[in-house]
Amino acid sequence: MVAKGESGKRSKRRTGRSDSLTVRDNRTLREYVLPLERGALRATELRQIKVSETDPGLLSYDPAFQNTASCQSAVTYLDGAAGILRYRGYPIEELAEKKSYLEVAYLLIHGTLPRPSELAEWTHQITYHTMVHENVKKFMDGFHHDAHPMGMMVSTLAALSTFYPEAKKVHDATLRERQIHRLVAKIPTIAAFAYRHSIGMAYIYPSNDLGYATNFLAMMYRPSWTTHYDPDPVLAKALDTLFVLHADHEQNCSTNAMRVAGSSHADPYVASAAASAALYGPLHGGANEQVVRMLQEVGSKENIPKLIRQVKSGKRRLMGFGHRVYKSYDPRARIIKRVADSVFSVTGRNRLIDIALGLEEVALSDDYFIRRHLYPNVDFYSGIIYQAMGFPTDMFPVLFAIPRMSGWLAQWQEMLLDEEQKIARPRQLYVGASLRHVPG
Repeated sequence: MVAKGESGKRSKRRTGRSDSLTVRDNRTLREYVLPLERGALRATELRQIKVSETDPGLLSYDPAFQNTASCQSAVTYLDGAAGILRYRGYPIEELAEKKSYLEVAYLLIHGTLPRPSELAEWTHQITYHTMVHENVKKFMDGFHHDAHPMGMMVSTLAALSTFYPEAKKVHDATLRERQIHRLVAKIPTIAAFAYRHSIGMAYIYPSNDLGYATNFLAMMYRPSWTTHYDPDPVLAKALDTLFVLHADHEQNCSTNAMRVAGSSHADPYVASAAASAALYGPLHGGANEQVVRMLQEVGSKENIPKLIRQVKSGKRRLMGFGHRVYKSYDPRARIIKRVADSVFSVTGRNRLIDIALGLEEVALSDDYFIRRHLYPNVDFYSGIIYQAMGFPTDMFPVLFAIPRMSGWLAQWQEMLLDEEQKIARPRQLYVGASLRHVPG
């Protein structure tokens, strides 16, 4: 329907460009030619569309940013329809097979894979920043004995800001690099300390003789009465591969939180605490825990048809299937299925994997799930692997946060160096009461 308005004059902005969008405002009968950049429309271009001179201009309304690009980024490419995930242009499949997590972390933050000398220096910096100040231990001792490890991690990351006040100089490249080293190095230590605190065991200090994933496993599981502990290399390799798969994933909830907090020029410790808090939620970092609980409730392959009927009738959700972005099989899920076999060769087969495989087989052949693009995502198998490796379910989001730190920092630094970025401040559509006066 065309609304009444002024005469149908065409906007002076009409240029006839092919890389543009022509919009006709039926309220005024005016046309506007809005330029497109990389196939996207700048939301601020909508401001020129107005019904009067006092009109502030048209707003776009997009709850949960379902179709809004908040930034330009060169870190991660994701094509959900085709099931493609690339870090800095490299396919996730190749990185998971051929590169270690620390190499991938360097790639995300610096933009290129490290040369041997660069990798040696990077590894040295990460290794020798794994230790935390003794007062950090005292801080963590203050948590209740049954505090959730993720809550401890969020709080401790924020507390690190008080130990490194120079981190506030976010535009100093040298200081920024130092904080990046510290955060990538210390987050496994904090995670392991949180776990040890939760089970009432003494903290195990990091060892400079061990690799990144191996060191984390040692801090988690080494008995306090011995100084020598060699985690199984197969499990360490599997965990390192899982770290690669979780390192970054475009503008997800926690990454967006990192960018929003960082846009105020907050230091990276409090910004990463904000990101970790976002990851804490069951819809994000806790999703694989929900998968494990669902599989435990199913109990056996014989009960899969009952679960499928409940899902179809809307009585429950199928956890670990579907994704906001992926409309095909999550490429990370394919890799994790192979990792599971190597883990089970050491730990023994987790009985939940047979239920998971049976559930996947049914879902992938059922038109109900196919039409809705409900395919397994990374959370569907990762929790089963973590459980087989001895991690309690409340450590699952912590295990997510450890590798995602490198992605958060890569996105944070990119945001700081992007001249177009300003402090995040979305608009709103006000739906409250109009003017009211206090009685009396």
